[in-house]
Parts: sequence; C-alpha cells; structure tokens
Amino acid sequence: MLQLSLSRTVSACLVLFLCAASRGENWPQFRGPGGLGVSQTENLPITWSETENVAWKTPLPGYGASSPIALAGRLYVTCHSGYGTERDQTMEDLALHVVCVDGENGAILWDRQIEPTLPESPRVRDHGYAAATPATDGEHLYVFFGKSGVFKFDLDGRQLWRTNVGTGIHGWGSGTSPVLYEDLVIVNASVESESLMAMDKETGKEVWRAGGIRESWNTPHLVRTSDGRHELAVSIRGWVMAFDPKTGKELWRCAAIPDYVCPSIVSHESILYAIGGRASKAFAIRSGGRGDVTDTHKLWQADVGANVSSPVVHDGHLYWVSDRNQVAYCLRMADGEVIYAERVRMQPYASTLLADGRLYVVMRNGGTLVLAARSQFEQLAHNQLADRSTFNGSPIVHNGMLILRSDENLYALKESQ
Repeated sequence: MLQLSLSRTVSACLVLFLCAASRGENWPQFRGPGGLGVSQTENLPITWSETENVAWKTPLPGYGASSPIALAGRLYVTCHSGYGTERDQTMEDLALHVVCVDGENGAILWDRQIEPTLPESPRVRDHGYAAATPATDGEHLYVFFGKSGVFKFDLDGRQLWRTNVGTGIHGWGSGTSPVLYEDLVIVNASVESESLMAMDKETGKEVWRAGGIRESWNTPHLVRTSDGRHELAVSIRGWVMAFDPKTGKELWRCAAIPDYVCPSIVSHESILYAIGGRASKAFAIRSGGRGDVTDTHKLWQADVGANVSSPVVHDGHLYWVSDRNQVAYCLRMADGEVIYAERVRMQPYASTLLADGRLYVVMRNGGTLVLAARSQFEQLAHNQLADRSTFNGSPIVHNGMLILRSDENLYALKESQ
C-alpha cells in the first residue's frame, strides 16, 4: 500500500509539473513543453527598448548560444568564459558555467563552474562552447557540454554525476540539447561519437546507444503516434530517423535533407515536420511506420527551409524565418504550399517562438521581429536593445515575461501596467 501511495504521489507531482509547464509557468527544455516553441501566455509585450518594458537586465558570466529554461521562479542557463571570449586567453583558461537566476529580479543565485575536457576545438564558429540548453524534470537539471559530457545537478547547483558521450570535436561545436523520457536522459552525440545515447537519470550510466548519427546538430524530438506510443525522431544527413525511446531500436527512416541538419523537428497530430540544409528543404512525414518509409509516409516536400533556425506550428500552418536567405515563410501544413515568403533582411539562429498570437523571431544582431501568427504577412514590431553582442539563444516565456539571452546579458521583458 505504501508503494502504491508513493507511486500515486509521484504521478500527481508529475501531472502538476506538466500542467504548469503547459501554462507557460515553467519552460523545462529547449523550445519549452514538447520542444515545440509554443507558449499559452498572454499579454506579452509587442514593443520594447532599453528603456521600455524591460523588467530587469542581468549581465551573464560568459557567452553562450543556449537558451535559458525556467522552473518554479528560477531560470537556468549555460555559459562559457575565458578562452574564446577574451583576448590573450589560452585553452586552459576555458571555463564552463551553469547559472541560476532569480526570475523575479534577475539576481544570480549561483554560478557553478565546470572544468572542461581538453583539448576542445580551437575555434567554434558563431556560437561557442555553451550551445546546449539544459533540461529539467522538476527536481534536477541535466546539462550537456559536448566533449566535456552530460551532467546532472540538483536545483542548488550540486553536481550529482558526469557522463562522457564521446571525444569528437567540430569547428561548429556541439549544438544539441538533452531531452528527457521517463527515467532516461537522451542526447544527440553526433559530433562526439556519431551516436544517439540514453543515460539513466539516477546514475548517469549508459542504457542504450544508436550509431550512424552523422552530421546532425538538432535536438531529438518526441512525437506521439496515432496509437498513443512515443517515437524519438532526429534529422541527420540524408534521413529523418525514428527510434524507440525506451530501447534505442530504430523503427523507421525516411529520405530527407541531403546535408548536415541543424533545425529541430516539430510535430502535430502524429505528423513530423523537418526543415534544413543549405539547399533549403522542408518535409512532412507521418509517424508510426517501420523500415524505409520514404514511399509510404512522406506526405510532401517543399524547396524552402532554413539552415539553423527551427519552425513552429500554428492553426494549420508552419512558420519560420530562414537564416539562409533571410526570408519569413508560412507553409500550409496540409500540402506544403508556400502561403507567403517575405524578405526581412535579418539573420536569426534562434528558433521562432509562438506566443499570444504572435511570432517572436530573435535576430543575431538586428533585434527582434514580432510578426502576426496568421497566413498573411504582417510585421507588428522591430525591437532593438543597446546590447551589441550576439543573440543566438532562442527566446522563452516565464511568469508572464519574455526572456531573451545575448552573449552578454539576460533580459526579462514585460508589458508595463
């Protein structure tokens, strides 16, 4: 009876955590609940500047392309400092950081520094050594620093374990974030070991490994099939692949993007949407297949896409802004028809956020575009801050505020009352 009671208590806590996340109060992983980049929060600001609608601004201890996550009034974000951020620094000066920030006032509550595994790549193009967004199950943090490994922390910053996932390095660094499934931490370690790996959340020990994950910089996506099962999908050169998240067994693969792939997959009603490649492609693939499903489950293909930024799904349409040609796209999900393609002449690496009927698109150096989330292009605002460092992290929503991250600062933006 005690075991049953405990199980019910844990289940109830998990339900409460997931419900809070769905309301936008928590943002537990890269691109938020379900990895979809969607928030249900209303009354977010449309316009802001250095002196308008900024609730707080906090200098960060280092650079990074990762996004913050949010849990119970706190924000957690990764950074790197020393080598790669300051002149006259050697690789031995490289430090990795996991930082906790008070979501109400921006105060840094703790900053845990991690000694990296060296040698690292002598140069990481564009986004540095802290590109992976943490993940949380409501009780612990799981953080990925590429060659330096996967880490588990408690919410006060105490390191509980560290697991190596490979020794490979790349001039573009490591750009994928961990995802959680039941009692597993799953990481796309394409750069480090050309593998997809799952570790036990309690111990950090490897549970399964799937090989052949080549030229893949996207975060794996959990999709629910039409019969209620979960599949773990990842986009690699040439294929979209799906695995059993419990065992790592490959379930199916579909011919897709013939290039390295950075954008993460999104899904809606059991259909996967993948974009990517320098040639810019987009695909819709029905989940639930077995083997090579190219001829049976690929629903459509379009010759538009993005090289880095990921899309969002809304009201029968797929939206994103391409970093490749600096064009805002709207595609009809039913058949892939391009509804609009409007040049914006600014480059995002951050993925699009959908909130309050708007698309928030953070540009690397050109501020943030706010677009209407509808099938007719409408630019509502172009907001700029005095910060002249690079904004590569994707925006998140927490406690009614829009959170932006640059190489130098963390910002909370809130509509003035």
